[in-house]
Amino acid sequence: MTKKPKPPHYWHQAKKFLSKKDKKLAKIINKYDGYLVSRNDPFYSLCRSIIGQQISVKAADSIWLKFEKIIKKIKPINLIKLSNAKLASIGLSRQKILYLKIIAKEFLNKTLDIKILQKMSDDEAIKSLVRIKGIGIWTAQMFLIFNLNRSNIFPFSDIGLIKAISKNYKKEYPLKKDELDYFKNKWHPYSTVATWYMWRSIDPVPVAY
Repeated sequence: MTKKPKPPHYWHQAKKFLSKKDKKLAKIINKYDGYLVSRNDPFYSLCRSIIGQQISVKAADSIWLKFEKIIKKIKPINLIKLSNAKLASIGLSRQKILYLKIIAKEFLNKTLDIKILQKMSDDEAIKSLVRIKGIGIWTAQMFLIFNLNRSNIFPFSDIGLIKAISKNYKKEYPLKKDELDYFKNKWHPYSTVATWYMWRSIDPVPVAY
């Protein structure tokens, strides 16, 4: 029997803090069970984020299932061995195939060191990740949320987050920069937790990368 992962150490404190700070968010927190589950597999997280770039969650999930089928075990060496044609056959663009292969090489060559990233601040870790072709700020932010377990990440370009704020706070979509800044400041220092609940409010299945 697999052990159920524990919530991040800051989760309960964050729920109390956010519930006091934001009455609308408090209702959403009360409505949904669960918590952010971090997968202790950096390569898996980055592959999943790359595949999820600029497409809907539904489309990403569909491609991901096919990806898992053809790769068997999600390891850098297995990805390198897959031909570009095979990866294209599951719906991956040429660009995403290139990015996935670059990331696999980073892991194989040990040029991406997760232990060093863990010691960095949020901004430093994001800067370090975006130097890799294919990792933009959104992908780096997903990695900080789902793998490094950081508590205060506000993924300002995430479509799901923007849609959820628009819906829950009756704001016109897409949000303006000052509106996004308002929520980022309001939810500081627990933007990750607020973002997770925003995602839950529009999608019954918890987001995972």
